[in-house]
Amino acid sequence: MRQAIYIFQKEFKTYFVSPIAYIVIAIFLLVTGWFFFATFFLFDQASLRNFFSLLPVIFSFVIPAITMRLVSEELNMGSYEILLTMPVTFNDVILGKFLAAVTFVAAMLIPTFAYSVTVASLGQIDWGPVIGGYIGAILLGAAFSAIGLFASALTRNQIIAFITAMAICFFLTLIDKMLFFLPQSLLGILAYLGADFHFQNISKGIIDSRDVIYFLSVCFISLFAAHLALQEKH
Repeated sequence: MRQAIYIFQKEFKTYFVSPIAYIVIAIFLLVTGWFFFATFFLFDQASLRNFFSLLPVIFSFVIPAITMRLVSEELNMGSYEILLTMPVTFNDVILGKFLAAVTFVAAMLIPTFAYSVTVASLGQIDWGPVIGGYIGAILLGAAFSAIGLFASALTRNQIIAFITAMAICFFLTLIDKMLFFLPQSLLGILAYLGADFHFQNISKGIIDSRDVIYFLSVCFISLFAAHLALQEKH
């Protein structure tokens, strides 16, 4: 566990050494801020519903950009082999890098609290959905970070890792909207497989164990797949 914490600290610091982290955060805040304030003044509602409804789609772009270098960069530079000569296990590497990505996502969300403060200052806000929305955002960010880590473990090319992770995240976000032509009985099953379905449930302020289990399951499956991918490359 100590090695995983060391890798976490190293990876998290690495994010802020390169300008990529600041570019990603700036783009994220610009896009979410523009959509939030545009719809807020348009509908004149004291709510963050529009912000949270767009978050899964925005995360499908942003989080693959955050995670694409986690393993691909080390595979490309050859530092991955050096890392494995140290007293660390595959689990340490995966857990440390995963926690760094999730912590970065959480740090990226902190400035968006300004949206809540703005809404609260202009009208009566229901804090239940706001708290639920941020809990859902962390769970969604963790699931997409695990997917991104898996994609990064598959290839030395960061662009391929980005595209692979983005495709999977988009598929999970839009699956229930893309397959509307299927029978209603199948739509219920496909909706359950969709990340957006579970995120929107939590963002209403209702924490259901089924939604939490879904995100934890996506994390576990993706991290296990990343473990297998790294084992194969060893």
